[in-house]
Amino acid sequence: MKINSGPILDVRNLGKTYGGVRAVNDVSFQVNKGEIVGIIGPNGAGKTTTFNVIAGAEKPSGGEVFLEGANVTARSTEQLYHLGLARTFQLSHEYPKMTALENLMVASKSQHGENIFMNWLYPKLVNEREADVVQKASETLEFLGLKHVVHELAGNLSGGQKKLLELGRTMMADAKLILLDEPGAGVNPTLMQKIGDMITDLNENRGYTFCLIEHDMQLIERLCHRIIVLVEGRILLEGSMDDVRNNSQVVDAYFGSSDA
Repeated sequence: MKINSGPILDVRNLGKTYGGVRAVNDVSFQVNKGEIVGIIGPNGAGKTTTFNVIAGAEKPSGGEVFLEGANVTARSTEQLYHLGLARTFQLSHEYPKMTALENLMVASKSQHGENIFMNWLYPKLVNEREADVVQKASETLEFLGLKHVVHELAGNLSGGQKKLLELGRTMMADAKLILLDEPGAGVNPTLMQKIGDMITDLNENRGYTFCLIEHDMQLIERLCHRIIVLVEGRILLEGSMDDVRNNSQVVDAYFGSSDA
């Protein structure tokens, strides 16, 4: 893994208010190319809301988001997807009535077959493109260790397999930056290990950049080069796992003050 000094994501003074409640309050951070950055914090800290705003699911109340130097603030999720920003969810968003292979195929960008005129005018090109998509989806399932469920309905997969499938969908999109929302949630220890292996492999050998929310500190320590601690919508600390462990404010935020 080689970390590029230039940021792929630059979040500046981000804010999100619901009525009088500030869920995200003046949050600023960067994610460099080739980096894995973890965002942690107690429940209600504003982690998922921060992801929602960055990924275009919600409009910010203030601040700006830059992707590879371009201002993408308040762009739609679809626009950001085509710019290379993909996001997974704590609860998997698979298409349950489609097979694992089909779930990956629909995640591929610029499918000519979706255009009726392309089907009429250039059927050969459409067929060639579809064959390429099928091959890439098959290779992705094999990489993820899901080749044995290629024709299984996604709704029948285990929680961990669905998490791997979501990761595969970001691979089909050739994402430059992947936001992972609790990839370990509801996953058994064996598949948790496998998901961690996949993220490490994609980062070290394929150059993927990740920013992830996670409550499992072992997974955070194993994967992340840098950790951001959010508390009550603000960044409390940014640093290494040792910095997190040795910071009394972080301990208080998670477990309450030790003062009588």
